Amino acid sequence: MSISAMWSCNQGGSDELAHHHHHESVEHDHNHDDEHDHDGEHHHDHDDFEIVLEHEKAEKFGVKTSKVVAEPFQQVIRATGQITSAAIGQGVVSAKSAGIIHLTKGLVEGKKVAQGAAIGYVSAKGISGGDANEAARVAYEAAKRELDRITPLHNDGIVSTKEYNEAKRIYDQANAAYTGSRAGSSATAPISGVVTKLLVNEGEYVDVGQQIAIVSKNTQLTLRVDLPEKYSQFVPQIKTANIRANSSDTVYSLSEMNGKCVSSTANTSEGGYIPVYFTFDNNGNLPSGSFVEVYLIGNDSANSIALPKDAIVEQQGKYYVYVQHEEDCYEKRQVTLGMDNGQKIEITNGLKEGETVVSGGAIVVHLAESSGAVPEGHTHNH
Repeated sequence: MSISAMWSCNQGGSDELAHHHHHESVEHDHNHDDEHDHDGEHHHDHDDFEIVLEHEKAEKFGVKTSKVVAEPFQQVIRATGQITSAAIGQGVVSAKSAGIIHLTKGLVEGKKVAQGAAIGYVSAKGISGGDANEAARVAYEAAKRELDRITPLHNDGIVSTKEYNEAKRIYDQANAAYTGSRAGSSATAPISGVVTKLLVNEGEYVDVGQQIAIVSKNTQLTLRVDLPEKYSQFVPQIKTANIRANSSDTVYSLSEMNGKCVSSTANTSEGGYIPVYFTFDNNGNLPSGSFVEVYLIGNDSANSIALPKDAIVEQQGKYYVYVQHEEDCYEKRQVTLGMDNGQKIEITNGLKEGETVVSGGAIVVHLAESSGAVPEGHTHNH
């Protein structure tokens, strides 16, 4: 009995996403004196799967490949931080009347607005009572009664024109306030800038003077990172950082936003943490006050293989990449992960330079592997 192992990815298939297993081709000697022990037949483990995904379909689904190259990979420490902006240069949008707030369509945190632009409209329609509305009504009725009393006296010359004009001024003022409290009011941006925080929700009831939004004209924001004391020796090495908002999957590089570390010290603050500060350009996507996951990046380490996160899949606590052997043929390979800088992950074992690996869209190849479809002409029977 002779056994030869070979890649069989050249076999075609009509399935959109298809896979098949690596099998040994076995030549049988039909001499019945030879015994063939099926129980002892060699089976390959899961890493030896051959996955067939036609080149055209790979392109269609966004699969990308690249040569494995070792390059400097920085030391990384993960921490949490908070984004802040200076109080100076901020403007508060407040409600001028009580009622239901209707935010301007498309208004979100991070949106740029011009001074005087409408942030929302407060409607008092359907709202009855309320201290502000009641006070405006009482003031209006009192002013009207006084004007009604003084007008005929002024016509008869008993009351001076000065007294009449003052009563008329008070009435007009009270009337405007009462009319506004009944009809509603517009909430506008006091300065040009970026909406860094929305403090109310659409359709919410607001009182007079209640804050609706904060607008910042600051072109830069500050990031404070509280680094655990055990990393004190790492502080002098910090060069830059990558950050990800807790509500998003997008990772931003501070170095791409003119970010720089402006203050760090090995001295521990109260609570056992070391504060590290960065400044960076406000791109409108990271509102002041938000908490972020931070990847502090230090000095270069020895050359390492690192892949984008999109190149790695996880199954039952193990991590895998897909190595391309032919244009339509991929091998699943288990790897060991190292440091993670938020954008790339270091591969410490399982790959070597020069191999071609799926660097983007690995989940598509994973779906081809797990689809269960077997290309035509391939059989699992011996």
